[in-house]
Amino acid sequence: MSTDSASTFERDATAAVRALDRFLAQSTRGEGPVIRQPPLAELAAELDLERLIAEGGLTGARLEAFLERYLRSATRLHHPGYYAHQVAAPEPHGAIGALVDGLTNNAMAIYEMGPGAAAIEFVLVNWMLGKVGWTPAPLPPAHHAPGACGGGALTHGGSLANLTALAAARAHADPAAWRDGPRRDLVVVAPSVAHYSIARAVGLLGLGQRALVAAPCDADGRLQPDRLAALLDAQRAAGKVVMAVVADACSTAAGLYDPLREIGARCRERGLWLHVDGAHGASALLSPALRGRLDGIELADSVVWDAHKMLRAPTLCAAVLVRDHRRLDGAFQQEASYLFHRKDEPGFDFMPRVVECTKAGLGLRLFMVLAAGGEGALAAYVERQTALATAAAARLAREPGFEVAVRPESNIVCFRLPGDDARQLELRRALLAEGRHYLSSTELGGRRWLRLALMSPATDEAELERLVEDLRRLSALPAPPAVALG
Repeated sequence: MSTDSASTFERDATAAVRALDRFLAQSTRGEGPVIRQPPLAELAAELDLERLIAEGGLTGARLEAFLERYLRSATRLHHPGYYAHQVAAPEPHGAIGALVDGLTNNAMAIYEMGPGAAAIEFVLVNWMLGKVGWTPAPLPPAHHAPGACGGGALTHGGSLANLTALAAARAHADPAAWRDGPRRDLVVVAPSVAHYSIARAVGLLGLGQRALVAAPCDADGRLQPDRLAALLDAQRAAGKVVMAVVADACSTAAGLYDPLREIGARCRERGLWLHVDGAHGASALLSPALRGRLDGIELADSVVWDAHKMLRAPTLCAAVLVRDHRRLDGAFQQEASYLFHRKDEPGFDFMPRVVECTKAGLGLRLFMVLAAGGEGALAAYVERQTALATAAAARLAREPGFEVAVRPESNIVCFRLPGDDARQLELRRALLAEGRHYLSSTELGGRRWLRLALMSPATDEAELERLVEDLRRLSALPAPPAVALG
């Protein structure tokens, strides 16, 4: 890099950081719309994309003007009115980690391509293993004792993490599958409310969707251990081999936790692989007050835990963890002489454990969050958002005509107003058009619900009261006497 280009980078990066700092401050204060959705063609013209691609020149004052236009179109996840999807309002120091990783570009799936990034990932994985209740791995160059410790890796998202965990389960149940293709009698048992990435993984692993067996659940979608035992025995009697049982911690739609200890006991009795999708809810492990909701998670064979949700890391940063490191080390089998060969190794190669060949230094995002505030700050955040959901559900339930689906167990609240499913979507569209509130919707129990995923630390009870007022106005419900959140 020339001296001139280095100074240009410093100038433009400084301008970008200033623009982002203003964006963060404005968003946190609730200024501007939380969401703005102009037509794509209009936005492409506003950003002058085609000319910039052809001609370049986006630096200095032009860059500053572009960033102003771009950030005006960005969805404001730090805004008090953001409660739509399970994506973090990232802690700002995590963004510094993403910037450092972006410029250094250390593709650290092999140690020599990013020693610092690999060291951070190894230690973070050990930290997560300890929170689950498993034995962390010894730091290289010490060797793993067979079966004595857990293992894991960070991946580009929870969908890849779920795929990786189920690939490990397939290798355990059917060691010849990598060479010969999977056995036709393999099945995966999962709740019907499981994240769609579970069904995708079953398809990608060659099992076919007919291999996905619906686990018995209650009316709210929680897996029922007693009925699960009968299903597992019936599958065995029918000549099927259960490759894995999947449990939610917590479910995507309603944020409910499956009873992991009872499920784990049923799986242990039968020698079956238990996979816990804790992408969203595993962060409750940080809280002494909330970790009981994951009681029994240590009985699992694999766990997925997304840092870019409740651990406030920028996307993407998801962990796939296993109780026995050998299970993950055997998930994939590959030949690439330029990567896999005998060598003096002062560190650790993550490549054999992940789908990715080129893998970003994802751990730097989470490490910077933890290093800035410590795990106590994240525990307090998880507790705050969970308590806010409990208060929001209580307030919504007291509003005449409003209905709350279930008592929240996480930071997710599902509710609906009078009217049919189409009416719920009409109200959501009206809110989004006004730009003050951004919420999502989901199906639960065969009905459409409006849904809050309370991710932004700026959201408080006063903001939720404004949401109730706006919903009441849009639905033309009469205003009841004022009631306080509690």
